[in-house]
Parts: sequence; C-alpha cells; structure tokens
Amino acid sequence: QEQLVESGGGLVQPGGSLRLSCGGSAFILRYYTIGWFRQAPGKEREGVSCISSSDGTYYSDSVKDRFTISRDSATKTMTLQMNSLKPEDTAVYYCAGLNHGGAGYVCRNLQPGFGSWGQGTQVTVPS
Repeated sequence: QEQLVESGGGLVQPGGSLRLSCGGSAFILRYYTIGWFRQAPGKEREGVSCISSSDGTYYSDSVKDRFTISRDSATKTMTLQMNSLKPEDTAVYYCAGLNHGGAGYVCRNLQPGFGSWGQGTQVTVPS
C-alpha cells in the first residue's frame, strides 16, 4: 500500500512558525489531491489545507492567511508552512491524499479509511 510520511512537528511558542513536510509515495504526491488534516484532543479531524494535482488550493477559515501549502515536484514532497501559530492550532497533523476531487472537496470530505494517510505528527503551541 502506498504510504505517506509526515515530518516537522514539534513545540513552538505562540506567534512562531513551523514547517511540516509530507514525503513517501511519489505517485500520490504528484497525481493525487493531497493535503493536511488535523485532530485536536476531543475534536473531530478537520481538513486544514489541500492542493490538487493542478495546484488549486483550499484553506480552512481558521488557517487562511497564516498557512501556505505547496507541492515540490523535484523533491516529491508537500509542505505546509505555518506562521502566526496559536494554541488552538495544537493537534496531530496528518498528510493524506485522494485520487479524485479538487482541493476543497478533499479537504471537506476525506475521512480515515478512504484514500491514503500518514501516521501523523504532533504540533503543540502552548497557551
């Protein structure tokens, strides 16, 4: 089964920045709509930002203007640059992809058990 692998999580102070990377399956990273999802304790998993194979993007309202998603075909990775981090950004962040649908569709609808998922990386922003 194709795999995705996240890296770059950690502890950062409010207002700081962090950069997440997703690697693994070059096929998924090139041809799927892929994105970042997060799950905070006691909350449902939510789509944060997604990018389609044609580089269309989607951002949830909670991260718009603070996070930037990008895909690098040379390194076959996807990154999420997170700036102005807040305590409410604390969550496990997952990289995931689906072989159909645009960025908005995938971010709003993709659930575990469908598509391809990584194992997650913890991001902690203390209050």
